[in-house]
Amino acid sequence: QVQLVESGGGLVQAGGSLRLSCAASGFIFSKYGMGWYRRAPGKERDLVARISSGGTTYYADSVKGRFTISRDNAKSTVYLQMSALKPEDMAVYYCTTTILLRNYWGQGTQVTVSS
Repeated sequence: QVQLVESGGGLVQAGGSLRLSCAASGFIFSKYGMGWYRRAPGKERDLVARISSGGTTYYADSVKGRFTISRDNAKSTVYLQMSALKPEDMAVYYCTTTILLRNYWGQGTQVTVSS
């Protein structure tokens, strides 16, 4: 079955960096786009970045120039490199993919940014 397992979250000071990883299994990773969403306390889950199977990327305006999404098809892993972190980036970050119109989500990883 499809599994997405995020890792790499933690506590970081404002201005710092973190790299999130999402290890995927149960499907042909290279054939599908992947995305990162986040949910801050009391807010909706919002798209942060996505990457197509061909490597085309998209970023939310709030993270452009600070976050970079990438993928390693050999490792079936998608990454989110986050730099210049701000307190407003604090959220649970989720990895996602859509296969045959069904959305799959990981369990999430907490990112805490201290000011």
